[in-house]
Amino acid sequence: MPIPKSQKIWFNGHFVPWDDAKIHVLSHVVNYGSAVFEGIRCYHTVKGSAVFCLDKHVERLLNSAKLYRMEIPYSAEDLCQAILDTIRENELKECYIRPIILRGYGEIGVNPLGCPLEVVIAVWEWGQYLGKESLEQGVDVCVSSWNRIAPNTLPTLAKAGANYMNSQLIKMEAMQGGYSEGIALDTAGYVSEGSGENIFVIKEGVVLTPALASSVLPGITRHAVIEICRDLDIEVREQGIARELLYLADELFFTGTAAEVTPIRSVDKISVGSGRRGPVTARIQQRFFQIVEGKSDDHPDWLAFV
Repeated sequence: MPIPKSQKIWFNGHFVPWDDAKIHVLSHVVNYGSAVFEGIRCYHTVKGSAVFCLDKHVERLLNSAKLYRMEIPYSAEDLCQAILDTIRENELKECYIRPIILRGYGEIGVNPLGCPLEVVIAVWEWGQYLGKESLEQGVDVCVSSWNRIAPNTLPTLAKAGANYMNSQLIKMEAMQGGYSEGIALDTAGYVSEGSGENIFVIKEGVVLTPALASSVLPGITRHAVIEICRDLDIEVREQGIARELLYLADELFFTGTAAEVTPIRSVDKISVGSGRRGPVTARIQQRFFQIVEGKSDDHPDWLAFV
């Protein structure tokens, strides 16, 4: 889907018109994928516009940069403020937020250290990633033939642009097969995650999610859902999950900034449970939206008001 333009982009500390936020074609990021980024949502809540888990997203962004030895001249507080300022500058009540730290134009070659760092924040209006109706009806997915990145190759705790070449293979294969999304296994054959989402399995009332050791990105929404399960007295475990449990589960759902809490109704054309959103998923989803829409007083620290 085309990105809907907003007015201004925050570019190295200054606002520039959307169409003027450009880099050189020989920037290091174009040749070698050297960028880290975040996906964040701002919700139009009953109490005003608020960014979901802003501090946790910025912390993960800086952790990703640290792993790739990117020393940027902005603190976490600077970046949080810049994100809020960018939303205000564009006069958006709700939006998707994309901060990026990339290596720009300087030197050619694999060594990135001679290239300048560019820090960019863009915001735009965006709806449900997997479709609005998917939040209730669920989505059809497949198990991908592509595995997730092996340990000690690329750091999966970093949300880095290069990692998403793997995600693209998973996503394209799924779409061409008629599915909404693909689920990747790790190199040991255990369930890892979707192309851009974490996954949760529900069996006999217990919620399971793959441990970070299964090449899983430490999702911000994933963490929030784990906390919500505990609030609702639902047992939740982080552990290795065998592929066959995807077919035998009572319920499955994806989480992510874009996907939010999206039920999965079938895997490889095998129905999950009743083939529709299950009761445990519905409880978790309801509480999640109550919080992000400002209708619940639980976890007030999760919302940073614009």
